Amino acid sequence: MESENQRIMRSTQLLRSFWDVQKNLMRFVQKTAVENGLSVPQYSVLMTIAPHKEMIQKSLGEKTFLPKSTLSQAVDGLVQAGWLNRQQVEGNRREMQLSLSEKGERFIKTIHLQEDGVHQTFQSAVESFTEKQCEELLKAHLHIATYLEAQATEQGEGKK
Repeated sequence: MESENQRIMRSTQLLRSFWDVQKNLMRFVQKTAVENGLSVPQYSVLMTIAPHKEMIQKSLGEKTFLPKSTLSQAVDGLVQAGWLNRQQVEGNRREMQLSLSEKGERFIKTIHLQEDGVHQTFQSAVESFTEKQCEELLKAHLHIATYLEAQATEQGEGKK
C-alpha cells in the first residue's frame, strides 16, 4: 500500500511536470508572439478564435481568462491590424461578434509554419512519441482536466 508521503510526492512531481511544460511553452509563445509583432494576449486571442473562425467577445474572455481591459486592448489591436473583424451581435448591442479576416487566417497559417515558433517546436516534441504514448498522454490529460473541472464546479467556480 502506498504511504501518504509517496502519494504526496507523486502528485507534487506531476504538478511540477505540468508547471515545467507550461513555463517552457510560455517561453516559446512569447518568442513567437514578439517575432510576429503581437502581444501574448493578442496571440492568445488569435489562437483561441482560429479553430472556430468566429466567437462572441464574452466567450473569448471566458476561454482565455484575460481581464476585460486586456482583452479589449488585444482585440482593438487585432482589428486595427486587419486580422480580426468585429461587429455588434444583431439584437444585442452590448455583444460583439469577432471573426478572423482572410488576412488573419493567412497570418495564423504563417505563424503555424514558422520554423522556430511554438507550433513547429511543439510538433517536433509530439513526434518523438509513439502513437500509443500520445493516446495515453491525451487520455491522462483529459482525465485530469475533467476531474479539475468537476472540482471547480463543485466549489462554485463554474466551468470556463
